[in-house]
Amino acid sequence: MNIPGKLLVTSVSKHLDVATLQGWAYLPDCLLHSIVAMLHSSLDLVAFAATCRSWRVAFFAYPSKSAFRTLCPPLLVRQNLGIQTPISGPHNRHTLKFIDPSNPKINRHCRIREEILLEFRYAGSSYGHLIFFHNKDCLVVDAFSGAEVSPPRLPSVTELYYCSTLTGPLASPNSHLLVSTESSLFDWLVGSDSWSELKFSNVPIKQIVELDGQFIAMDDHMKIYTLQLAPKLVLQELPAEWCHGKTPRQCLKPWLVVCHDMLLMGCYDLRFPFQRSAFCTLHLLDMSINPAKWMEMKKLNNWALFVAADTRDPPFSCINPERWGGRSNCLYYTQGSQPWGVRWLCNEPDLAKDPSTGRDLMFTRNMLRQLQSLWVYPSMFYSNGQ
Repeated sequence: MNIPGKLLVTSVSKHLDVATLQGWAYLPDCLLHSIVAMLHSSLDLVAFAATCRSWRVAFFAYPSKSAFRTLCPPLLVRQNLGIQTPISGPHNRHTLKFIDPSNPKINRHCRIREEILLEFRYAGSSYGHLIFFHNKDCLVVDAFSGAEVSPPRLPSVTELYYCSTLTGPLASPNSHLLVSTESSLFDWLVGSDSWSELKFSNVPIKQIVELDGQFIAMDDHMKIYTLQLAPKLVLQELPAEWCHGKTPRQCLKPWLVVCHDMLLMGCYDLRFPFQRSAFCTLHLLDMSINPAKWMEMKKLNNWALFVAADTRDPPFSCINPERWGGRSNCLYYTQGSQPWGVRWLCNEPDLAKDPSTGRDLMFTRNMLRQLQSLWVYPSMFYSNGQ
């Protein structure tokens, strides 16, 4: 971590005599916050917070932690089968590898219980946590620390979990875990001892996102709903029309993503034969008019999107990706053999844009039984550290 000498001396001298410093652990918060502001890597920020207790306190006191989730790229999580743990038996730990797109040569390894991956069905990720189910049992696991939270057992058993998401950090007040199945939306208020249930009358909810404090849901027919959590679960359809009255056709696995104050829908276009030639179109939901209208986007300008292969993993957006070596108006998508592929957005179909990836890499999405490669931000980026 290189710190310009001029910055160090000037910042410190404004607040205290340099001679009073007793070591790196005693640097003032104002200086530590200036260091945090210069970091463009999620792993660098994790390393900063792990340096010592005072640096960790300074990180959690940083006033704009939420900005890290758009200024830094998310981390790629992959199972690292090549690393063997010395522990054996029922509590063996399985290694996950975290790769930072801003510097792929630097990575981090974390471990979760192996039996979770062997016995539980994967059901999605949210706020830096992985969500699993086994029969009626649910498990929420911090991807970085392996810490586990066990909600109450679900009232019923299902084979399909279309969507699983938290509405806030686990430690925050009034955080909920929402789980969508074929016929119901289940809601667990974190810390309570039971689930509430909302029965579906039409089709299941496939994705839930938050936009300016409002929860937005989408079903399998690309219909949009507002979601109310209290005093009880309520889904209200949000009427929306398509630009020129034309609903996108031949699209596969549409997904929602929030870019600052924009709600976008991405569609995997299948108008071209063989999936390797498909491309991603984007529409912006204009909610300033009634009814709302989906407007086709020609370009995403200075944003990049990150999408995983599992439809239950949330997509992320990153602004000005060139600041960490990325590319604007591009889609970064996970792959099995390669870490990720890169394609243009809102343009004519192209083959893999990144020369480091193979020309045959395909962008596909589905619900997967086991944990696959996914994008995630550390849970500490959402937490106050209390």
